[in-house]
Amino acid sequence: MHDLLEEMGQQIVIRQSPEELGKRSRLWKKEDVCHVLTKDTGTEAVEVIVSSMLHLSTSAKVFSKMTNLRLLIINSVQLPEGLEYLSNELRMLEWHGYPSKSLPSNSQLDKLIELNMHNSDMEQMWEGVKFLDKLKFMRLSHSKKLIRIPNLTGVPNLKELLLESCTRLHEIHPSLFVHKKLILLNLKDCTSLVTLPREIFMESLKTLVLSGCTKLKKIPVIVGSMECLLELFLDGTAIEELPSSIGLLTGLSLLNLKNCTSLVGIPSTIKSLTSLKTLIMSRCSESKNVPNDLEELDVRGTAIRKPAWSISLKEIFAWGCKVPESFIAWPPTSLMRRIFSDHKALMLPSLSGLCSLTKLDLSGCNLGDGEIPNDICNLFSLEELNLNKNKFVSLPGTFSRLCKLKHLKLKDCKRLKSLPELPPSVSKVKLDGCGSLETLSDALLNLYKLEFSLISGVNCLKLVGDNDLSFSMLKGFLEAGSNPNRFRIVVPGSKIPEWFHYQKDGSSLTIRPSDLYSKNHKLVGYVLCCHFHVGSSHSCGRRSLSFCMEVDKVESSITCINFKEKFGLVVSEHLWLLYLPRLEYFDEEFWTEYKPTEISFGQSQDAGLKVKRCGFHPVYAREVEEFNQKTKQSSTVHNFDEFRKDFIATSTMDIDGTSKRSFTNYPGSEDR
Repeated sequence: MHDLLEEMGQQIVIRQSPEELGKRSRLWKKEDVCHVLTKDTGTEAVEVIVSSMLHLSTSAKVFSKMTNLRLLIINSVQLPEGLEYLSNELRMLEWHGYPSKSLPSNSQLDKLIELNMHNSDMEQMWEGVKFLDKLKFMRLSHSKKLIRIPNLTGVPNLKELLLESCTRLHEIHPSLFVHKKLILLNLKDCTSLVTLPREIFMESLKTLVLSGCTKLKKIPVIVGSMECLLELFLDGTAIEELPSSIGLLTGLSLLNLKNCTSLVGIPSTIKSLTSLKTLIMSRCSESKNVPNDLEELDVRGTAIRKPAWSISLKEIFAWGCKVPESFIAWPPTSLMRRIFSDHKALMLPSLSGLCSLTKLDLSGCNLGDGEIPNDICNLFSLEELNLNKNKFVSLPGTFSRLCKLKHLKLKDCKRLKSLPELPPSVSKVKLDGCGSLETLSDALLNLYKLEFSLISGVNCLKLVGDNDLSFSMLKGFLEAGSNPNRFRIVVPGSKIPEWFHYQKDGSSLTIRPSDLYSKNHKLVGYVLCCHFHVGSSHSCGRRSLSFCMEVDKVESSITCINFKEKFGLVVSEHLWLLYLPRLEYFDEEFWTEYKPTEISFGQSQDAGLKVKRCGFHPVYAREVEEFNQKTKQSSTVHNFDEFRKDFIATSTMDIDGTSKRSFTNYPGSEDR
């Protein structure tokens, strides 16, 4: 609604009764609502009350005079004496923190369409049968005192019933599980639920959520076709078996059995679920009768060692498929350590035929050398591959044929020594914690050609001291042509490469565009670097670094990098190198305005990260041309010493061959 229309409507309401608030048709200002409710001045003129965060206490008869009230949205209103009456004209009732044990018994509420009472004190909504044939939405989540669900025979048009985290709820009337119009039933985290009605036949139900009902051991028997049911969430329950009648759920597309550690039987009739596309069985003790023709299969943390793939699979998650969940305990005993160390890895079947697979998660599967099938190269649609926390030393050389692979995760593969040639489609490689990895440049040489690239090598111990690593990546940028794309890399290190012409201690430095740009210079892009230290931190939040440029005190965030997991204790010094193309961020007109620009690296508060030094280097077109000529003369990418000398020489020479001024000669800049 346009502001002027809203203001006009408010003025019309105010003019209805300039002095007496209780005679206005609508009340929306907090102070007005508080006055009417505490002074009990409401009248039959009031039709709408909308206000939040009231925090007041009032009488049981406060709504008795408001017989035409149609819309009531309030919260935190206390009723020490209970509530005697609510208008029979109500269409919507939203009262978060409703303080009474039930709805008023003398209110008909037969025009009510929506009932929202999250965090209420209700123990039961009503007794017996209440006829509410217009009620469609009933939301009572987090009502910790709610004990039972009443007879819903008189609510035939109910579509949504939300009861999430009603932790005392233990009694559900059988009429709920034969409701004909209900579409969504959410009983998530109703931890006191031990039993449900014996049978279920809800012909319109699309989503049934029983997640986290930790005492629930059985689900109802399906007694009729429920072809509308699309999603069934049983994760975190104590169910011991699925009824054979589950085969009647012919429309089911998602079945979640995650953390069903008591499950001992999946009936063969599950294979009748021809519409099932997603099966989540992570940390589920039962692994038999897995249906075919799935699109997403999650068997992380199960005892499955010989999974059977189906040709239609698009996503496979098999994290930790090496030991039964029942073996897991902490702290581990000596016997437990032996079980973990001796247990055989996941035995992967052939991957041929999985032409639709886009995601494959095999992290923590104890895979060693030779245990990844060579036919992984046949996954022509694969975009994300997660091999974190495995034991192989090398990877199949066929990786280069994964023509659509974008993200490769190899974090904490502590034995990995080298990478194979990677396809040019790869844009992100996560190598954090690969302590045996010795080199990166050969495998990742093509990443600079992409629109955006990221290499993360936190705590790759053997990369420390590889001074040519970041330099070789920059060389690749320049060989790519006059407009290379964004790139960033994080590796252990404590020294910004010497070819960074501008360097300064601390987290920021100031650049004057007039010192970087002239008619004889054409900027291609910018290379930036920061040396940061990782210290101890008590913060549980995400650690992050960000880079930004600030012009005329207007800050523009450019990019950031997040570290979701803890750094190790051995290596604490790291370098973050970035390449930013000029055309994507700041064009030549920006630089010719001669406004000082502050370049800064910021870290999240209390994250244990400290930026110690930062550097900036402009890349000019002439350097690109000279580097391309140098590349044509040499066929090797390993000898960087001569190239380094040429680079430093050209980057300190003006276009006419004269020496450029050092950073200390630029006004407002420092070089240490």
